Amino acid sequence: MTVGVLGTGRMADALATQWARAGHRLTIGGRDAAKARRLAERVGHGARPAGLREAAESGEVVLAALPYGAGAEVARELRDALAGRVLIDCANPVGPDFRLLTGQGPSAAEQLAAAAPEARVVKAFNLCHEDVWRLRPPVFDGRPLAVPLCGDDPEAVTRTADLVHALGCTPLPTGPLHRAHLLEATAALYITLWLDQQADAQAIAPPLTHAAG
Repeated sequence: MTVGVLGTGRMADALATQWARAGHRLTIGGRDAAKARRLAERVGHGARPAGLREAAESGEVVLAALPYGAGAEVARELRDALAGRVLIDCANPVGPDFRLLTGQGPSAAEQLAAAAPEARVVKAFNLCHEDVWRLRPPVFDGRPLAVPLCGDDPEAVTRTADLVHALGCTPLPTGPLHRAHLLEATAALYITLWLDQQADAQAIAPPLTHAAG
């Protein structure tokens, strides 16, 4: 699969590296050509650097590995290049005091979809720190990590699920894109528990056998 990456930060680094190792063809796009080149060199496996537009045009799937707010801005600039492509949003709109910055408005993923209305947006990969994606594979207590994802286009969700499998994880489709706000709110809660309270977020949910009483 060809994958374009928008961004040169740590999430871009972690996910692109694993996908390149799995045999996918990566193009790393950034506004700063030097940063894009350095990241492509670190990723290796034939990854090549490019500008944002070229990266968007290169991928069957495009990862928006950009901070909240910047993703919609870039998607708006590249809306024609993103038309028809799978566009993965991994952003967490979490601000000071672990507050959800979207409030009662559209999720970060829905804002991305509004900025590039012909793209097929999927929310995924937002519940874990980038170091989790560097594990080969992320397996905890003998279970592969499950990755929730949501989107309105079935093929886009399937393509994203293929990239989840490439990480050694289990895809967990959670419904249409309007549920992205639930994934983003879950991330805000987890971050609060992990960083503010030093609590184990896994401990808050009973096993499936007891979930419904």
